[in-house]
Amino acid sequence: MEKLNIIPLEKIKEARERLKGVIYKTPFAYAPVLSQKVGNEIYLKKENLQTTGAFKLRGAFNKIASLSEDKRKKGVIAASAGNHAQGVAFSANYFNIPATIVMPEATPLTKVSGVKEYGGEVVLAGNNYDEAYEYAINLAKEKGLEFIHPFADYDVMAGQGTIALEMLEKVPDLDYIVVPIGGGGLISGIASAAKQINPHIKIIGVTAAGAPAMRLSFLSGSVQDTAFVKTIADGIAVRDTSPITFEIIKNVVDDIVEVDDEEIANAILFLMERQKLVVEGAGAVGIAALLHHKIKFGSPKKVGVVLSGGNIDVTMINLIIEKGLLKSHRKMKLIVTLFDKPGALMQLTEILSKEKANIVSIGYDRTDLNLAIGEANVSIALETRGLEHQESIKRALYKHGFRFVVE
Repeated sequence: MEKLNIIPLEKIKEARERLKGVIYKTPFAYAPVLSQKVGNEIYLKKENLQTTGAFKLRGAFNKIASLSEDKRKKGVIAASAGNHAQGVAFSANYFNIPATIVMPEATPLTKVSGVKEYGGEVVLAGNNYDEAYEYAINLAKEKGLEFIHPFADYDVMAGQGTIALEMLEKVPDLDYIVVPIGGGGLISGIASAAKQINPHIKIIGVTAAGAPAMRLSFLSGSVQDTAFVKTIADGIAVRDTSPITFEIIKNVVDDIVEVDDEEIANAILFLMERQKLVVEGAGAVGIAALLHHKIKFGSPKKVGVVLSGGNIDVTMINLIIEKGLLKSHRKMKLIVTLFDKPGALMQLTEILSKEKANIVSIGYDRTDLNLAIGEANVSIALETRGLEHQESIKRALYKHGFRFVVE
């Protein structure tokens, strides 16, 4: 296979024709609240509303539609813990061909069920994506199945590139497009299309701090792999850099920035509250980059942000909301050391009451070995109204002689 440093625009336009009537042409809409907050004209490409809940359907369908009849009949196989799995299963079902999806053994039941609902056969193997991938490759050889790679495939990238065509048809004078990066298939397709339509447009990738391989590769100019990944943005938790997507990224992407899990959680919460959108961790990294000023625009610009998916694990939502509230200074956790005597706790709660801080949970511990005899630790979670309110609470506690730490 000849290595490309850009996906030809013609190939992306052919993908758009194949996808007509299959995918949902998702909204690309102005976001007034976010625009005002970050001082730029922001438009959101809502791939979280796509059929199967993520952009992955575009690439998977284009790849399977591009296969010869003989290859399709033998069936397809993929390795995925989430969105790519559903995209492949949906596409195989459309063509009435068998699909095997290898998923890590710890994959949540909801994701396994989602694949089965689209007619895919699920095989659970390995402790993580990389082990599931190895198993799938071997099974593909053994059974003569066509392997559908989630990102390192030019037909898959061409399918993802159709997102840029839709964005630039709606807002032709975009200055920037901000795109999540995991394996790099999405940004490779989008950047290829956008740069061929408008060479002056800037393409900014966003990685999770806990999955930095592609950003490290981009900054160093050579392929870098990492030992492990750890992030709430599981859709972009890719350990190793693909040389295939890296070749394109270093040619057509202008910069790559990173956001941490707290910033991602804050962005998910912002999108829920202010945009009424449910977006998964990977899909929210572009918003996290804007909210936390990771991209230097200079003067105000027209910016398109890709919300790549909405398949958030509901068991994670509580944790993410909690992290988001802490990051946005709307929740505060304190451990306050008191003299263990009658009235001490009441004095503390009276101070908090005067500061108009609402206590949402409280715990009392006399047994901590670090405490002196006659002391107790009170762990308190408070609802607060931002950073200034939290500083005011801390000043009031210092003034009354309380020792405390902010968790």
